[in-house]
Amino acid sequence: MKTILIIGANSAIAKATARLYAQEQCQLYLLGRDTATLAEQKADLEIRGAASVDFAPFDATHFAIHEAVIDQALDILGHIDIVLICHGSLPDQSLCEVDFDAASEAFKVNALSVISLLNILAQKMQQQNNGSIAVVTSVAGDRGRQSNYIYGAAKGMVSLYLQGLRGRLFPFNVNVIDIKPGFVDTPMTSHIKKGALWASPEQVAHCIVKGIDRNKPTVYAPYFWRYIMQIVCSIPESIFKKLKF
Repeated sequence: MKTILIIGANSAIAKATARLYAQEQCQLYLLGRDTATLAEQKADLEIRGAASVDFAPFDATHFAIHEAVIDQALDILGHIDIVLICHGSLPDQSLCEVDFDAASEAFKVNALSVISLLNILAQKMQQQNNGSIAVVTSVAGDRGRQSNYIYGAAKGMVSLYLQGLRGRLFPFNVNVIDIKPGFVDTPMTSHIKKGALWASPEQVAHCIVKGIDRNKPTVYAPYFWRYIMQIVCSIPESIFKKLKF
C-alpha cells in the first residue's frame, strides 16, 4: 500500500491526482489552506477507495512550521512513498513589474516555499533511502516570456533546483520528478480565455501518476508541451524579445 503526502491539496490538480491514488487504495495525507475543503476531500477519497485519509491545515508561506508539519505527516504515515507538491499562485505580472513587494510575494509562494519544503523533505527521504518527490512547476519556467516572466522565473528556479536535487538524491534511491503542465483549466486560470491547448486537471493528474510510476525526471503535461517548448526555446533571442505572447 502506497503512502502519499500531497502538499497544496486544495488545488484542482492535486484533487484530481488524489482521486487516482484513492482508486489505488493508497494511504493519503493532505495539506492545504482550506480545512473545510480538506474535510470534504477526505470523505470523497474514502468513498473512492482510499485506505485512509488524514489532513491538516497548512500555509506554505509560514516557513517556520514546515519541518513540524512534515514530521507530523511522517508520524501518521510512518513512511512516505510519494510526496506531491502542488501549491502555487498566478501573480499579476503588471503589478509585479512596478511593485517589488508583489514580486517578492510571488517568489515566496511559487519558489521559496517550495525550496524550503524540499530541503526538509530531501533529508527525510534520504534517511528512509527510497521514495519519490514530485513537484508541479510549469512550462512557463522553460523560457522567460514578456507576459509572465515573474511567474516563469519562480517556476524556473524550482526546476533548476530539482535538477540538482535529483543528482544529490540518486544514490539514496529517491526519485525527483519535475511536473511541467501547460495551460490548465482551473480556478486559478478562470479569468483567462481558453483554447485548444488547454487541458483539464484530470488530464494532468493522469500524466502525474504515470510519470511518477515510470520515474520520469521531467513530465510535460500533456506530453505535447515538450515539443511546443522545444520550439519556443529554439527561437533566436533577437526575434523572441519582440514577441508579445
